Amino acid sequence: MRARLNEALAHLHSGDSARVGKALAILQGTVFAFSMKVCGHREDAEDTMQEVLFRSLPHLSKIEHPRALATWLYTVTRNRCWRSRRRPAHAPLETLSLDELMPDQGEMQKLLQDDSAGPEKRARQLEEEQILHRAVLTLPAQYRIVLVLHDMEELDTDLVAQILGLRPGTVRVRLHRARLGVRKAMGLLLDGRSPDWIEPRAPSRKKNREAKKRDPECEAIFSNLSELLDGRLERPVCAQIEKHVQSCPACIAFLKDLSLAIGRCRSFEPPENEQVQARLGSLLLEEYLRLTGDQSTRSG
Repeated sequence: MRARLNEALAHLHSGDSARVGKALAILQGTVFAFSMKVCGHREDAEDTMQEVLFRSLPHLSKIEHPRALATWLYTVTRNRCWRSRRRPAHAPLETLSLDELMPDQGEMQKLLQDDSAGPEKRARQLEEEQILHRAVLTLPAQYRIVLVLHDMEELDTDLVAQILGLRPGTVRVRLHRARLGVRKAMGLLLDGRSPDWIEPRAPSRKKNREAKKRDPECEAIFSNLSELLDGRLERPVCAQIEKHVQSCPACIAFLKDLSLAIGRCRSFEPPENEQVQARLGSLLLEEYLRLTGDQSTRSG
């Protein structure tokens, strides 16, 4: 969980109106960024930010722990986002199969070529934040919300599970597929194509033949790559996978591409409208002080 929520709670409990204002600014930024990452529409995100924070004001002074604050804030924001989200004309399918997220032999070959061309080309492509955001937004909602909460908002697996009402194991499965999905979607969007799950097509015989050409050893470890990257595998399994990866150029290239996609997710922050933030911040502070009876709170 990001340190900013710890900071916000400390400011709220300080009894200093200036620090309370800083806390509310942090919460504004958190709710807005989360809403943008999940739904992708600035107007909806700003409406969500306003509604969620005004709804939260009566409860904030009673919250003692950062995890409780995160649970409340993200749960309320998620519910508001789902009510207001604008579904595209071709809504994503509800599930992503692991098989369709795996690279075939042709894609693995392309990854090797891109990797041998040097890191600058890939780094330059991955700097395109709009492409990243578009890729995240293509994911079916049940995968996107897990990716945003875990990798973009930096919440741990147990907290994501609590917010979404899921088992931790389900969160891990969806997270892995979401990571594979955003990696694949970014590559397709950079090539000017759309991911198959936006406009699903019947798999061609050629594609099925390509899938069968995957190296069995490579295919066997793909389902565990997120656990490997997050350091969650038992030592013997981890050692076995690392041994294979280190001797397989294709897996090295794939793992690097997946790591880059995860890294871009973790660093992405949508830009805020400073005027909207400042105007709402003043209203929130005034209302918070009224609700808590702290109009006379010291200002310095």
